[in-house]
Amino acid sequence: MIYGSADEWHSAPSRRIVLFGMSGLGKTHVASMLRATGDWFHYSVDYRIGTRYMGEYIADNFKREAMKVPFLRELLMSDSVYIASNITFDNLAPLSTYLGKPGSPSRGGLPFDQYCLRQDQHRRAEIAALLDTRHFMDRAAEIYAIPHFVCDSGGSICEVVDPDDPIDPVLAALERDLLMVWIKGSEAHTAELVRRFDRAPKPMYYQPEFLERAWIAYRVEKGLTEDEVNPDDFIRWTYARALAHRQPRYEAMARRGVTILAEEVAAIRSPADFDDLIARAIARKKD
Repeated sequence: MIYGSADEWHSAPSRRIVLFGMSGLGKTHVASMLRATGDWFHYSVDYRIGTRYMGEYIADNFKREAMKVPFLRELLMSDSVYIASNITFDNLAPLSTYLGKPGSPSRGGLPFDQYCLRQDQHRRAEIAALLDTRHFMDRAAEIYAIPHFVCDSGGSICEVVDPDDPIDPVLAALERDLLMVWIKGSEAHTAELVRRFDRAPKPMYYQPEFLERAWIAYRVEKGLTEDEVNPDDFIRWTYARALAHRQPRYEAMARRGVTILAEEVAAIRSPADFDDLIARAIARKKD
C-alpha cells in the first residue's frame, strides 16, 4: 500500500484513494462530500465512461429513436436540432438507458446479441476510464493545484479485472498510485439493495461468462425463448446472483488495500471523520 501506517496517511501532502464496492453503499456520497471541501478532486469513472468513451454511442441511440418521428427526423436532417446526453455525476440514466436490458423487444428489451455488444462496449470503456485515473491525478495537481484525489469507481470494477492476478494491468496501475478502499456491505445491506432493485430494476454491466450462464439458466428455468423474456424479470432474477458473484471478487481486490464497513461510512459526518476512518482501516490492516 502507498501509505504504510495511519500516521503516514494523516501526514501525507497528497491523499489518493480509489473507492470500490457495490453500488448504493456510499461511494459517490463520500466522494461528493470530499469534493465539496475544495481540497479533493473527484474522478467519477462512470461519468468518464458515459462522456468520453460511450457518449457517441449514447447520443446516436437518442438520434436513432428521434429519426423514427417524422417531425424530429426533418429537423435532424437539416441540422436544426442538437441531441446530446446530459449525464452528470449524480444522474447516469443516459448510460443505463443505452446499456438496456435483454429480452422481448415488445417489452422494451434488446436482442441478446445486441445487448452483449453494448456490454462489451461498456467493458472496454470501463477499463480505459480506470486507466485514465493517473491522467486525472496529474491534471488535478498541475492545473487545479488540488492536493487530494478520490477515484469513484463503478460497482462493476470487479468484473473487468482479474482480482487474483498480481499483475492485472488495471489493478496494478491503481494500486501503484492510490490506496484501494473497499466499502463492504453486510447481508442486511445486500438485502436492502436487492429490495431497491426489485422495486426499480436498472441496467448494469455483467461479466460475460456470468451473463451467458444466467441467460441460459433463466430461460431453462422459465421455459422461455429469447423473444419471450420479460427484460425486467430477467434482471431482477439475475441481480442477487450478480451481487453474490461479485462479493469474492471484491474481497480479492481488498487484499491490495483496506476495507471499511458500510456502517462506518454511514456514520461519517465530515471529511475529518473520513480521514480518521481510513487511518483506522490502515491500522487494522497492519495489525
